[in-house]
Amino acid sequence: MNPTLKPPSSYSLYVHLPWCKAKCPYCDFNSHAADRIPAERYLDALIADLDRELPRIWGRSVRTVFIGGGTPSLFPPEIIDRLISTIRARLRPHSRMEITLEANPGAIEAASFRAFREVGITRLSLGIQSFNDDSLQRLGRIHDAAAAHRAVELAIAAEFESYNLDLIFALPGQDLAAAQADLRMALDYAPPHLSLYQLTLEAGTPFSTHPPADLPDSDQAADMEDILRRQLQEADMERYEISAHARPGHRCQHNRNYWLYGDYIGIGAGAHGKITLPEGIWRSRKPSRPESYMDDALSVLDILGDREPILSADRPFEFMLNALRLTDGFPVALFPERTGLSLQIIQPQLRQAERDGLVVMEDGILRPTARGLNFYNDLCVRFVP
Repeated sequence: MNPTLKPPSSYSLYVHLPWCKAKCPYCDFNSHAADRIPAERYLDALIADLDRELPRIWGRSVRTVFIGGGTPSLFPPEIIDRLISTIRARLRPHSRMEITLEANPGAIEAASFRAFREVGITRLSLGIQSFNDDSLQRLGRIHDAAAAHRAVELAIAAEFESYNLDLIFALPGQDLAAAQADLRMALDYAPPHLSLYQLTLEAGTPFSTHPPADLPDSDQAADMEDILRRQLQEADMERYEISAHARPGHRCQHNRNYWLYGDYIGIGAGAHGKITLPEGIWRSRKPSRPESYMDDALSVLDILGDREPILSADRPFEFMLNALRLTDGFPVALFPERTGLSLQIIQPQLRQAERDGLVVMEDGILRPTARGLNFYNDLCVRFVP
């Protein structure tokens, strides 16, 4: 028992829908290409999975829901409607619950955007990645630039409370002018939120095994990022996290809960969860293969997937790995509240990071400096047990 460990009053729910029309060569998510999706059976499995989670979060309110994938917008609106209705019926929804759905251009589901809004989706996240035909083709995307523009136009017309555009830079064969053109086209739509990522070669992906020959080198990518971030700042898109920019009132509350080491449950194939109980903090993971997940979820098993405690020694690194992503930082009082540990245990690392110009402490708020964000990995590794 740890008497200082108090479960948060609210939590987030992540729902994983693992199917795509095609698997992109840079993607390391738990996603699977499929022509046909067993949507009804998978939804039944999700509901059974959620029912198993209820005892761990009873009495708390769900603040955000994120339906990710895969390409969740491949599921018909009536399935998403039943999913949201089930969530509202079984959980205690926050009065202003944010419900995000991920979507990709280039599929017929884009015409369903208005229907998704009508069944309760408040926020759409569009995986645009690029508005350049050559870049999209080399990324293995199934949509072209025209489909990317059409998807944004449909998202705007559907009148979601908010929406996000995902862009990737440092693409194969991309120079600074092309990267700037991509971002300029995105900003022409005045999106409320934009996530900007550098292309990374994730282990186990085709791009990792056979890297594209003409990727920008690390110096070129760094220069490209500096200029793109400045371009976003000039467009009044505030950088509130390493990769995320938003206009006032449009920060992603679901991701913010992750970054502040909040609680969340995960349902669906390969979904992860983290829940604080009086006796400790627990991590969970569901079976990754969709077929195995559905079989197990619809069986009589009491526990679905794996669960393990997060050891006290690992919590400082996990907390800092998330919280130091936020440009505004976090109240230092949040560290003992979320980890159940005294801030004193990481004071030596904090003092050294401050001397090195990586973090600054002001009025009880610890935040990374611009240098700290640039050397984020070097900063976080200081808290590894």
